[in-house]
Amino acid sequence: MGVAGFDEEFDVVVVGSGAAGSAAALAARQAGASVLVVEKCDEATAGGNTRVSGSGWWVNRDPERARTFLRSLNGPFPVADDVVEAWATETAEISSWLKELGADVAMSGEYHTEPEYLELEGSDCYAGMDTVEGRMGNGLLHGFLLRALAERGIGTRFGTPAVELIVDEGTVVGVEVEGPGGRRRIGARGGVVLATGGFAADPQMVRDYLRVEDYVLWGSPASTGDGHRMAQAVGADLWHMDNMMTITGVRGDDEFGHYLALWNANNYLWVSGDGRRFVDEAAEPKHGHINRGGDYELFPLRPFHLIFDEQMRTAGPLSPTPDVLPVGWNLLMNGTRWSLDNSEEIAKGWIARADSIAELAGIIGVDAQTLERTVEQYNAACAAGRDDHFGRAAETLGAVSQAPFYVLQVAPLLGWSNGGPRRDGRARVLDTRGDVIDGLYAAGEISSTYSWCKDGGFHIGDALAFGRVAGRDAAACA
Repeated sequence: MGVAGFDEEFDVVVVGSGAAGSAAALAARQAGASVLVVEKCDEATAGGNTRVSGSGWWVNRDPERARTFLRSLNGPFPVADDVVEAWATETAEISSWLKELGADVAMSGEYHTEPEYLELEGSDCYAGMDTVEGRMGNGLLHGFLLRALAERGIGTRFGTPAVELIVDEGTVVGVEVEGPGGRRRIGARGGVVLATGGFAADPQMVRDYLRVEDYVLWGSPASTGDGHRMAQAVGADLWHMDNMMTITGVRGDDEFGHYLALWNANNYLWVSGDGRRFVDEAAEPKHGHINRGGDYELFPLRPFHLIFDEQMRTAGPLSPTPDVLPVGWNLLMNGTRWSLDNSEEIAKGWIARADSIAELAGIIGVDAQTLERTVEQYNAACAAGRDDHFGRAAETLGAVSQAPFYVLQVAPLLGWSNGGPRRDGRARVLDTRGDVIDGLYAAGEISSTYSWCKDGGFHIGDALAFGRVAGRDAAACA
């Protein structure tokens, strides 16, 4: 081959320093390769969604059952058998591998202690979620991975975005980056691993692929689809670009959202733009899906309104404090805090207050009689202990009856996208004919395995698993 003009060369070049990128770099170094990591963000904001995630990975106690579970979760949107095989095998090895690297791995005792999808075949493979130090969030995994890279002499160049893949005779042989000193061409003898994250922070891609217009970010603002565009430019095919995770959120003062977690009381209901209930409000949110009518659907996809009363307002914060759930860009990077009694959010105008339901109707612009009737019917269901309209469980039915009354707009809080360059079980990117694009790999959110449903700790598990696969394979090709 011999492309002229490289400023420097390594065996493996990794683009992105989150869980997938770090795992790829560490695995490649373990295989004896020379490795460079390039990262577009500065060190203070690098790490993508890994940095602000729950930082846990699911514990796979039975790879054979895990194959069944993944197929059950993907449902009508299967992925290739070699991808299923690699995922089931590799995710079972994550905890032992991290321990070998020096991580203090322990199981989370508070979150994801059992599968969300207990009803699906194969769920018995799920044994909980491991984390660094047994604690959720707080960037603990990101911090460990950064230290692991530095201890092994793996260079990470922050503030160095990749802008273009370098191709010679159909093989990716390097990457062009934009650094402090201008553009540089970096050769990769074994391959380039794209671990650039998703596209949740690119509004145009979100509209085009996810069909979500009005949303707020939970994760990194650096998730702008850079790797997707670079891969497409060299002929990559795409898979499940319409899959994602949103949860209920509240828009703050900027593009970042607060997680709306109604954990402290049940005196609330949701209404759509016509002032009517439209769903079981207490249905379990399963990492972006709810079960409605016997099928799993992405939810939420559009804004709606939360109606609640004084009982709910005084029961505790509507969004978790960092001592409860230290996750999300707003909490961990911006340092924002939701007030314990929701009073600051009322003062800011995020939550509107009224003395009657009719007055609330005027605030949100719906017919007063319709909203009053909606609340009356809901309260009647609470009194009867039975919700015949949407099947909300009796123990979650709390009347909205104590004035004053409140309303806020709920927005889809976009945690991550799932789709990206199609890859095989060796993390090699495939073109539109299904052929391997030699020298190009993808791992993590840029090319998540999950075509439909996913469980707790699955995204970090997938990133670590296929990061390792990609790093090993690229190193072997050097």
